[in-house]
Amino acid sequence: MEKEFPIRQRQWVLAFLGLACAVGVASIYYNQPLLLVMGKDFGAGARAMGFVAVATQVGYALGILFFVPLGDVAERRALMMRMYAGVSVALLMCAFARGLGWMIAASALIGLLASVTHVALPMAPDLVPHERRGRAIGTVMTGLLLGILLARSFAGWVAKLSHFTGVLAPISGWRTVYVVAALMNLAFVPVIFRIMPRMEPRQSLSYGQTMQSLWTLFRTEPLLRESCAMGALCFASFSCFWTTLAFMLHTHYGMGPDVAGTFGVVGAAGALTASLAGRMADRRGTRYVLGIAGGVLTLSYLVLWVGDRLHVSTPWHMAALVVGVVVLDVGAQMMQVGNQTRIFGLGSEARSRLNTIYMTVYFAGGAMGSALAGVAWSRWGWDGVCVLALGLVGLAGLRHATGYSRRHKEAAVHIPVVEQEPA
Repeated sequence: MEKEFPIRQRQWVLAFLGLACAVGVASIYYNQPLLLVMGKDFGAGARAMGFVAVATQVGYALGILFFVPLGDVAERRALMMRMYAGVSVALLMCAFARGLGWMIAASALIGLLASVTHVALPMAPDLVPHERRGRAIGTVMTGLLLGILLARSFAGWVAKLSHFTGVLAPISGWRTVYVVAALMNLAFVPVIFRIMPRMEPRQSLSYGQTMQSLWTLFRTEPLLRESCAMGALCFASFSCFWTTLAFMLHTHYGMGPDVAGTFGVVGAAGALTASLAGRMADRRGTRYVLGIAGGVLTLSYLVLWVGDRLHVSTPWHMAALVVGVVVLDVGAQMMQVGNQTRIFGLGSEARSRLNTIYMTVYFAGGAMGSALAGVAWSRWGWDGVCVLALGLVGLAGLRHATGYSRRHKEAAVHIPVVEQEPA
């Protein structure tokens, strides 16, 4: 059984879980603002370099599929420590990559092991009463999304500073980002050992039984399937922007990876809405939150598209870009908090596996978005990227309007589900 935390310690532990998620998930996003400069080193163009971003997201989806279910049946502290150590090794492999193939393989390995964030995330609802589940998830998700967004800023500025200062000269520039990130993840291993208690498995299942139960859950839970579809489509849309931002800034404004990374700081303002989204889900239900999130995401891409087409001075273009990024991240945060509050209400004994199913599909959607965005940028530029992103959000809206939760609105907040394990 897991350690019972006194009430006064729960918020502190939730904050620590948010930090754990931030440190882990940041590892898969360092490459996005660096794709242009990495491509110059490897002699590769935008389409080829897009596969570096795709590799991390595919690896992350596979890690969630094969590692995260262990959170229901294995001791979680030891599992987390091993995975953070593995992320450190994979980051060093990227730092010393000498070709595009090596970089893609190492990036996939980073994604595979950085799925440790979703070993930590399902713990949040266990620390609070049922009626505060959304708020707890919002707290931890704030850390996770800040990690996603600030990773880009960290990568862009560390790469630029190391290039000019000559720090770690043999591996300066973008390679320094990966060395520093490896040290950060490695330092987290003893911190987990010292701060976190042992977390014994919730159930006694073999790994084979655990994996078989994933299909049972997906097949028998229509609300889970609906959340998966909406999450994947919206994250594909979100990835369209971040995968192509560095190319757009360079082509339209002559700006480098440091500026692309700075937009992560801008987007972090939107990530701070997580707790608000969680409270809204507790009060109004997750269907309400998801409907608002879809509208906000649509608005963000309209601002980004129309703003770029304004034939006025550059400051107006950049102002629209800044506003669009903030609105985009508000929508993405609300969508994620709403979906995860919904699925974690389906059964406390299977939260890691429910999260496995959802996040596997979610990041497969992100990988699809990155791949399609690379093609759209190469053929149609920023117009193509924005049209693609709006189309993906539109498909998510269609699923929301016609899905299970439309016919069973009470299911969006509380559904008692008894999971049947395979024999």
